[in-house]
Amino acid sequence: MKKVFTPKDIQKIARVLQTAPKEKGNYYRFEIVSPERQIKLSLEIYPDIPIGGDVGNLITVYAPCAHLQLHFCTGYVVSEMLGEVTFIGECAGRLSGLIIEREGGCNLYANVDRALLSGDFTTLGPEVMLSGVALSLAEVILPEK
Repeated sequence: MKKVFTPKDIQKIARVLQTAPKEKGNYYRFEIVSPERQIKLSLEIYPDIPIGGDVGNLITVYAPCAHLQLHFCTGYVVSEMLGEVTFIGECAGRLSGLIIEREGGCNLYANVDRALLSGDFTTLGPEVMLSGVALSLAEVILPEK
């Protein structure tokens, strides 16, 4: 299995989020603070750790009103232009994406049908369309169907 999070990847994520990672033994912690928006959240990346009987990547977010985890993260996409990092997990044609913004925003889309990413967004209801649009950046890192 290809290593998803090398030290080079951690630096790439840090550059987009504009915050320095703190190495904490077996994980990396990012503190994201936006005084203008009065937001603070913590992002933790646990590369290649035991999860149940397997080994995988765990992404954890601590926010004032939420604690989110993405188990078995299979990849990520950075967007300098949007100032965000999208972490992806895929299982049986379903995607979960955890999006972290440099301004402190955080979005989770879980169990999204992979076909929505490359479909015609105009045929979807607005409540469904948002997940497809938000996760479509990740299509470039997904393995061929």
